[in-house]
Amino acid sequence: MKLVALLRPFVRDSLRLAFDLRAWRAGFIALRIPSLVIAAFSCALGVLLAYRDGRGDLLNAIGVMTAGLALQAGVNLVNDFFEFRQRRVGDKVAHLGFTKAERDLLEWLIFLVGLAFFGFAGLVGLFLAWRSGWALIILGLVGFAGGFFYTGEPLNYKRRGLAVVIVFLLMGVFMVAGAYSAVAGAFSWNVVLVSIPVSLLVSLILLANELRDFESDSRYALRTLSVRIGYPRAIRVYCMLLASAYASPALLLLAGLYPPPWLIYLALPFTVPPFLFMPRAPEKRKPIIPLVMLHHLVFGVLFCITLFMPEMR
Repeated sequence: MKLVALLRPFVRDSLRLAFDLRAWRAGFIALRIPSLVIAAFSCALGVLLAYRDGRGDLLNAIGVMTAGLALQAGVNLVNDFFEFRQRRVGDKVAHLGFTKAERDLLEWLIFLVGLAFFGFAGLVGLFLAWRSGWALIILGLVGFAGGFFYTGEPLNYKRRGLAVVIVFLLMGVFMVAGAYSAVAGAFSWNVVLVSIPVSLLVSLILLANELRDFESDSRYALRTLSVRIGYPRAIRVYCMLLASAYASPALLLLAGLYPPPWLIYLALPFTVPPFLFMPRAPEKRKPIIPLVMLHHLVFGVLFCITLFMPEMR
């Protein structure tokens, strides 16, 4: 009875917020819809590689895409909660005019919805594991832990300067290889190698986010990689990652794992706009992320199209 008495105000206030348009707007901001392009292309690459190898499975492909998007949605929402609770960021929705009590409750609701996305991804993952092999559960657990502890304690690898490296593995290599394994029913080291260019661009997105938030992260003592090495060096690392993403398909070609990648280089003009905003004042760097996402989208589409060029058939 005491538990019911404690939960009653929480449920009542939560229901009230559920009908508040401002709460939906705040949740939409926390979800970061444009960033879902990361999971979309990592999963799509794994699926397409399975189809290229003659091992496609439509039901598993739908499951992989659904689980991947749900997993990243959960990551985005849970990390929004942790950053806010740790006072590592300013209030992103201060303009919506919530009271402190409403704002705190809203973040808890965002956290619970994030956990619900994780749970849904887990259920789909169990279905895929039943159809394609229980080893997928290990990849799923690694993905969940990696997403949860991006800003979650005690690991919080973002503030330890490890985010750029770990997302290369989790949202790049592991997600592509896991998607392939789920659809094809087999693991392939060749798929791991082919995933490297797209995985480098996933790291690039995280680094671009750090560059955009450099002053804010410094002010809140959030020791990201960019804060640790400084803004000019972080830009140089950005250039190295970008150059590696465009050079690696040529190496894959030499290894016989990828067709001639010339089509990919049509995405090069999209690499220029983010650089135009990097020297600007912090409040004028916001376009960096959508521009980097646009490049990821164009590169990803061209990369996937190239997989089915006649040279590989």
